Amino acid sequence: MDLRAFFTPAAIAAQWNEAASNRIPYLGAGLFPAKKKAGLDLSWLKGSRGLPVSLMPSAFDAKATFRDRIGFSKIETEMPFFREGFKIKEKDRQELLRVADSNDPYARAVIERVFDDVNNLIDGANVVPERMIMQLLFPQDGNAGIAIKANGVAYVYNYDPKGTWKAHNYIELSGGDLWSASATADPFAVFKTAKDKIRSSTGTELTIAVMTTATFNMLAKTDAVKKRYLTTSGLTLGYLTDDEVKNVVSGTSRIQIAIYDKQYKDESGIAHAFVPDGYVAMIPAGDLGGTWYGTTPEEADLIASPTAEVELVNTGVAITRIIEEHPVNTNIFASEIVLPSYERMDEVAVIKVIGESAAALTAEEPAQEEPAQKARTR
Repeated sequence: MDLRAFFTPAAIAAQWNEAASNRIPYLGAGLFPAKKKAGLDLSWLKGSRGLPVSLMPSAFDAKATFRDRIGFSKIETEMPFFREGFKIKEKDRQELLRVADSNDPYARAVIERVFDDVNNLIDGANVVPERMIMQLLFPQDGNAGIAIKANGVAYVYNYDPKGTWKAHNYIELSGGDLWSASATADPFAVFKTAKDKIRSSTGTELTIAVMTTATFNMLAKTDAVKKRYLTTSGLTLGYLTDDEVKNVVSGTSRIQIAIYDKQYKDESGIAHAFVPDGYVAMIPAGDLGGTWYGTTPEEADLIASPTAEVELVNTGVAITRIIEEHPVNTNIFASEIVLPSYERMDEVAVIKVIGESAAALTAEEPAQEEPAQKARTR
């Protein structure tokens, strides 16, 4: 069997696209659809009031580990670059020879394992923009921006340099208004406050509240919600189902609740939730921005090279295969240059519904109950 003809970037892309069609998509991917352009200038990345996103130079290391790889300092200083790969070594190649024998019962398992390795790279590439988007949608300190590491370099992007968004669109509850204070909290009043703020400044109607199950459970336990739900006999219930709570909120505040519990694993293999507990993002219908993909070095310089093969998946993730002759290794890389724009951030409100102590506890104890691949969306 000729591995070069069997395990190509085109075959990898086709196999991944087929598998991805059956997966539950990320919430951020739907709200910030993927877009592509050559390079990526910050003037294309809009934040509050349609202004270009501000870059924090102090977050950059002057000796960036990948500066020479990109070879174009302007892109390097504006967009984080992500690249990771794996090798099919000579020993692995011997296992793949089994595929040539159709009677080998392990042939299918060998093929699946090889494709799983590269699928993991693509899945990891797709986690990156989702993490960025959720940082924008749920700024835990009210400062809308992105802080992320790539190739040993820390990047900080400030989407609200003057703090105007935080002053108007970020609502932090306290005292008896906290949703943990079930006897006194009034989620309906909070929803109305947020809706009125956004409507008065932008004319946009907020229609969706995004939160985790833990945050939703706090909402469901408040007396305000339980007393709002009446049975046919005119009595309130001590316990409401999820659907009953959603119906109460929808009927009272005209807000649809979206629960988002997906998780990912960070570079250390620790599972984290994309959305922090104790926060609610209230958003309007439609797209909120775009996920912009730049041109990776592989796409720019290797796509027509006789020594490498390159295929794009998910708009801007480059899958590259390079075969070494001595030793005989096949190198597979996934790379991307990606950053979201947030044109409608002034039409989004974020509510912090828990106190500082609970928020700190949530930040210090990432969820680890279930693997990232089994995380769920409701």
